[in-house]
Amino acid sequence: MTTTISSPSSSWPLPSPSPNPNFSNSLTSSHMAHNPPPPSSLPHHDSPHHPDDEQRSVSDLSDMASALNSELDGFSQQHQSPSEFSDDTSAISFFTEPSNPTPTLSQSLSPPPSLLHLSFNQDSGCFAAGTDRGFRIYNCDPFREIFRREFENGGGIGVVQMLFRCNILALVGGGSEPQYPLNKVMIWDDHQGRCIGELSFRSEVKSVRLRRDRIVVVLLQKIFVYNFSDLKLLHQIETIANPKGLCEVSHVSGSMVLVCPGLQKGQVRVEHYATKRTKFITAHDSRIACFALTQDGRLLATASSKGTLVRIFNTLDGALLQEVRRGADRAEIYSLAFSSTAQWLAVSSDKGTVHVFCLKVDSGSLGIERSRSISEPNLSTPPAVSSLSFIKGVLPKYFSSEWSVAQFHLQEGSQYIVAFGHEKDTVVILGIDGSFYRCQFNPVTGGEMIQLEHQNFLKPEETF
Repeated sequence: MTTTISSPSSSWPLPSPSPNPNFSNSLTSSHMAHNPPPPSSLPHHDSPHHPDDEQRSVSDLSDMASALNSELDGFSQQHQSPSEFSDDTSAISFFTEPSNPTPTLSQSLSPPPSLLHLSFNQDSGCFAAGTDRGFRIYNCDPFREIFRREFENGGGIGVVQMLFRCNILALVGGGSEPQYPLNKVMIWDDHQGRCIGELSFRSEVKSVRLRRDRIVVVLLQKIFVYNFSDLKLLHQIETIANPKGLCEVSHVSGSMVLVCPGLQKGQVRVEHYATKRTKFITAHDSRIACFALTQDGRLLATASSKGTLVRIFNTLDGALLQEVRRGADRAEIYSLAFSSTAQWLAVSSDKGTVHVFCLKVDSGSLGIERSRSISEPNLSTPPAVSSLSFIKGVLPKYFSSEWSVAQFHLQEGSQYIVAFGHEKDTVVILGIDGSFYRCQFNPVTGGEMIQLEHQNFLKPEETF
């Protein structure tokens, strides 16, 4: 049974800014979880299916298919972008008005919950929070809580993944009193207020990634790819030990790209499903700590456990395109995020600073659409390369490194994830302590970002 509480200030449906699908970063309290038409046949490198590794519950599959198929034309036209939904094979309707928009007094005055998980949706316009009582969905700009679902018994949700702005979510239990087993992925339909399907495994689920046509489930050393409409297993991949559940997928229709750790330390595996090709990239000498993928899957940013350098690769041929430096000392990288145009890259770490780097990728050769301002002369881009670059090769690489254009300083040691906002030159920062920041950077002069907004999204309901 669930208790529904909705912010009095929220309105429905969600605002729908221009679609800029992006990767979704996620954050858990214990670690960072990094929380089109299908290909006609499986890639030639598929590994055989082992029943002992995976076991799917089929008790609710009829409801799953019914919910997906009946919602095929459920999008309201005023909130549908042809470019975003024209190729949908299993479109799902947007959230509808919650049935209980006014919280009770006891619910409003209850202490804030413990946060177990944070993740942006695919276009970074919303974010989801998993707590020890249930889950909540928020809008980023303007900031507001959209709705929450709180469970009476137990209620811990350790993973919650949105599918853009629709009513279908993927949930995994978490915390000291999990709502669901840690080895199950529950497909939640918020229209029905219940789970309509589930995927059950023999080991703990580390993370989940969603596309409109695929569900990707990450275990410690294996990744499973399912068809969304009927939960049919399409592909499985073996990886090196992956306790953070690192995995990203592209979101442009018709060309699914999946990135995950390879079988060796520092190696990244790229699956191009449209061409049935696999590319292995040796990105770092140390283990992979974090990576990000552009919306079309053409660019990959990686960071290692050392946390000093971030490298940008072309996923098609594995070529190293650029290398930027976060700092000189070791750091744990919590998140990486590309802007929708792939002009900027944001990085957050345990050092308490969010960095924004300018990328110098040849957009023409990669087919990435950029605004006209990006191709203008370098007058608009502040120098990000050390002034000692003329002695490159004589002194250590440090002195010729490319440094961040803009920074925002936070509490050192806290966990934060970052994404680019829908407003020009803005970033959104989420903290495991419940903090929400929206900041703006100057692409010309760089330097310290301007804080536009700060909220605590775990405050009691009446503060919204």
